[in-house]
Amino acid sequence: MFALANLLVAIAKILDVLLTIYMYIVIARAIISWVNPDPYNPIVNFLYRATEPVLSRIRRVLPDMGGFDLSPILVFLIIMLAQNFLVRTLYDYGYSLKIGGGLP
Repeated sequence: MFALANLLVAIAKILDVLLTIYMYIVIARAIISWVNPDPYNPIVNFLYRATEPVLSRIRRVLPDMGGFDLSPILVFLIIMLAQNFLVRTLYDYGYSLKIGGGLP
């Protein structure tokens, strides 16, 4: 059971790091959208390619707010929810397996 517990804790740690990195990418995309960036810049191109699939799906659901884009804020909140619920649940379940608790 300790191998499964270690696997769950490792997955939780990796997921936490990946979500944090993606959160910083979304923040960078939001900041870069305030200026008129060069679309041929590799960093700008990466930011748009990494975030546009997620942001465009959320924009379809949100009502039109004029020129104000709330999709990065909503993605930020979804990432925080995933970190506080999913990652913590994996951590807790992994550590409970380690001490022999398992499922009730």
